[in-house]
Amino acid sequence: MNTPLKLSLFGLGLAAVFAASYGAGHLAGPSPAAADNTHVSPTAHSGHNPGPAATTAPAVPGGLQTTQDGYRLQPLTPALSTGSPTPLRLAVLGPDGRPVTAYTPTHDKDLHLIAVRRDLTGFQHVHPTLGADGVWQIDLKAPAAGQYRLFADFQPAGRDRPLTLGVDLPAAGDYQPQPLPAPGRTTTVDGYTVTLDGDLVAGTSSKLTLTVARDGKPVTDLQPYLAAYGHLVVLRDGDLAYLHVHPDGAPGDGRTTAGPQIVFHAEVPSDGAYRLFLDFQHAGAVRTAAFTAVAGQGAPAASPAPSGPAPAPSASHGHEGGH
Repeated sequence: MNTPLKLSLFGLGLAAVFAASYGAGHLAGPSPAAADNTHVSPTAHSGHNPGPAATTAPAVPGGLQTTQDGYRLQPLTPALSTGSPTPLRLAVLGPDGRPVTAYTPTHDKDLHLIAVRRDLTGFQHVHPTLGADGVWQIDLKAPAAGQYRLFADFQPAGRDRPLTLGVDLPAAGDYQPQPLPAPGRTTTVDGYTVTLDGDLVAGTSSKLTLTVARDGKPVTDLQPYLAAYGHLVVLRDGDLAYLHVHPDGAPGDGRTTAGPQIVFHAEVPSDGAYRLFLDFQHAGAVRTAAFTAVAGQGAPAASPAPSGPAPAPSASHGHEGGH
């Protein structure tokens, strides 16, 4: 075969290989370099109802993670006690692996600690004391045996928004799980009747109005508690996704009344059942009123007449190192 013919055949072979490779690249999708150009923004902290994230990826609800943005919630106590209150110790480790010792207060406290059994009973909202070594400590008692979820709600100094991290701790003993109470609009606690108006709608801000009465009379002299007339913690049934919702207005702002109504705006992440825990202070004591509410199908009718006293929620508000 002469030299010109060999060169022509060689050139045709190269063209065929190039064409096949080009077609295979389009079938396989974009190149790795192109894929690397896709940017995903960091997950927003949803425990305090932030604005919409700048990414199509859904935000992870607060409290479902033990670690986020380099921060880790580290329990230093292996279990909770169901007997006498015993010291509970924990630390928040920063991105450098060391305990965080400087915080920006949110509603008068550097860290809010929520403890609740995984069947949504035994709710406690307390405030541990921070040691110079970065270890938080408080005497705590589990109301009954079971697996408990601990939520630490805090804002490290220098960070522009809070975090909510969660971890499980057991309380040894005979675990008797309780069914989720039926949805309702009215509950009682220590002689107070609290009524809920408004519905949870997933993915949007829902206005919830909670009205406090005592002996059939509206309570108009609620006392400030953590720089507000009330605090609302919302937990999703099943995985205990967490929202800590602060009310409209503040004591002393010239427009917010001291009851009987406390108004919140809560954005829940999905349809489903939620447990709502309202903390309010009156006559020198903090009390917790609890409701079950449903986002989506199955929401109860608005403001039915009370059918009788409801069981008081199990809640605790400590004084030493707590509220």
